[in-house]
Amino acid sequence: MTLEARGMCPASSSSAGSAHRTRSLARRLAGKGRSLLSRARHWRDPIVVEAGYRAVLQRRPDPWGRRDFLGRFRSGNFTVEQFGRELLESPEFERVRATRSLVRSLHHSRCAFVRSLPPARRILDLGGTNLQHEHGAMVTMGYPYFFDELVIVDLLPEDRHPLYNRGGVHGDVDARQGRITYAYHSMADLSRYPDESFDLVYSGQSIEHVPLDVADTVLSEAFRVLRRGGLLALDTPNARVTRLQQAAFIDPDHKHEYTSEELEGKLGRAGFDVLERKGLNLGLRSVEEGRFDEAEVAENVGVFANPESCYLLALICRKP
Repeated sequence: MTLEARGMCPASSSSAGSAHRTRSLARRLAGKGRSLLSRARHWRDPIVVEAGYRAVLQRRPDPWGRRDFLGRFRSGNFTVEQFGRELLESPEFERVRATRSLVRSLHHSRCAFVRSLPPARRILDLGGTNLQHEHGAMVTMGYPYFFDELVIVDLLPEDRHPLYNRGGVHGDVDARQGRITYAYHSMADLSRYPDESFDLVYSGQSIEHVPLDVADTVLSEAFRVLRRGGLLALDTPNARVTRLQQAAFIDPDHKHEYTSEELEGKLGRAGFDVLERKGLNLGLRSVEEGRFDEAEVAENVGVFANPESCYLLALICRKP
């Protein structure tokens, strides 16, 4: 019987062997490819983590962070894009971004202070206009709670310092948290508001814009319109630190920049009990050495328990 008759044609046998060798080679190459890819990922992932931390957070990855991200990369369900997004959305990056300038850092700290304020149904915000947003300073800085009404008191543009007279007149508006109304008059004249009609009065960077005697009137009026147990919260520059920065006031519209002792004395004479003494942006080394270090103050963003050594004083007081 011929080879052809037995189904053993040399040509077909050779073709089958060649196909088998091709498949075997392809499997080997695929295996090597997977191995190389695994090695490439093994090499790539630590480099990505190191570069990401240095570029975004401006530091080397800590052991826990490195372990966490490398493990997620190895799982195969975590991409470089997701890694970058997590770094950019992290609270640490918010802090890093804030510390690049003193102005931005102070704003970041003030936002943290506003977010720490308690819930209140009726709020009076003295000087709380946001020139760029109709919701005003408290809401745009992150006050998180719902309220029945937030009354923002401020001066009309023509009555403000030229630094602040570029617009900023807003009509009443409904925000997500509640109703916001505007009243344009001096914060020393709160006669239109009944006694004990507010739960919270907020004075953010405003008390330093009026003379000392007018500040007494502002505080006594705030005391009058607060219900018993109501709170006054305020933040203002700390003269102990700002006088290290420069001899003149840090804002040409300022009339007086307070030390902690001065401000607490005024609050006590107005009838308030000081509940929380905080400071924003710590300048501990600046105060100890008697020399202002802007980089130190900008880097120490946040709320601190040592107000005397902070750039801004931040107090919460109660009407007994």
